[in-house]
Amino acid sequence: MKALVYTGPQTLDYRDAPDPEIGENALIRVAHVGICGSDMHAWAGHDERRPAPLILGHEVSGSVVEGPGAGSRVAVNPLVTCGECEACRSGRENLCATREIISMPPREGAFAELLAMPAGNLIPIPEGFPTGKAALTEPLSCGWHAVRLAQRFLDRPISEARCLVIGGGAIGLGAALILGDRDAAEIHIAEINPSRRAILSRAGGFRVYDPSSEKDPEAVDLVIDAVGFEATRASASAAVRPGGAILHIGLGSAAGGLDIRRMTLQEIAFIGAYTYSAADFRETAEAIFSGRLGALDWTDIRPLSEGAGAFADMKSGRAAAPKIVLAP
Repeated sequence: MKALVYTGPQTLDYRDAPDPEIGENALIRVAHVGICGSDMHAWAGHDERRPAPLILGHEVSGSVVEGPGAGSRVAVNPLVTCGECEACRSGRENLCATREIISMPPREGAFAELLAMPAGNLIPIPEGFPTGKAALTEPLSCGWHAVRLAQRFLDRPISEARCLVIGGGAIGLGAALILGDRDAAEIHIAEINPSRRAILSRAGGFRVYDPSSEKDPEAVDLVIDAVGFEATRASASAAVRPGGAILHIGLGSAAGGLDIRRMTLQEIAFIGAYTYSAADFRETAEAIFSGRLGALDWTDIRPLSEGAGAFADMKSGRAAAPKIVLAP
C-alpha cells in the first residue's frame, strides 16, 4: 500500500509500506483521514511517544474490504482498549491503563491506503452520507466529551451558560457546535487566524473575535481551551467567573499559565479532558449523521500524496480551514 510516513522532524515521505496484518480485525480501505494537532506536534519532532519512522493519522473513515462488516462504510474510533479493567467497565474507556491509539506505537496510523481495526471500533455510516464528513467524528467527539464533563461540574445548565472556546480548529469549533446543540446562552470563539475567523463566523451562531486585538469576554461560566499553551491557559484563568469551570483539551505545552491562586480563592474548577468514551464516540456520530452539528462544510480535502504540503501550510498559517482532510 501507499502511505505518508513520518521519517523525522518536519519530514514526511509518501512511499510504499507493508499492508497491515489483519488477524481477527477488519481491513479498512481508508477514504478520508484528518490531520490533528497531535499529528502536527509529532511531525515537528515534539512528541516522544511518536518516534520516526511512523504512519500518523487517527481521524478516519473508510470502507471495510475484508473481515467483520465487509462491504460497509465506517467511521473509526481509533482508541483501542482492553474492555476489562475498571475504567472500561465503567464506561471510561479513555482512561484504560493499557489503551492504545493508532498513530502511536505499536499501532500504525491511517495516513495510508489500508488500516486494520477491531470490529468493535467501527461505526456504520448511513447510506449517502459523505465519508469526508464522517471522518470528523473523532475530533468532534473530543468536544462532545468535554461538554459532557462540563455539564457535571457547572453549577447551572449549559442552556444558561456564557461560554468561551479558545481556538477555532476542528476541536474548538466542534466544541462550539456541541455547545450550540445544547442551546448554550452565549458562545464566543477566540481565534487569531483572520481567514479562519471568516469560516467560523459562517459555521454557527458564535461571536468570533481576535484575542490579539480584542478583549476576551469577562466572567464567563465555562472556558474550553482547545489550544493548551501557557498564554491560552492564562486567558482562561482570567476570563472565567468565580465558581466557573475551565475544560482543558489542548495539548500545546505542558506547563504554565494557570492562575492557581485565583482558581483556589474563587473555587474555579479545572478539568482535563482526554479523547472520549465509546459512548461519546457513538453519540457524536449520531449527531453528525442527523445533521444536528451543521453542514460540516469547513474542511479542506487534499490528496494523501500532497500531505507534506498540507503540514507545511498548517505550520505557516496558510491553511484557513479548521480541518485539512487527506484522501488516499
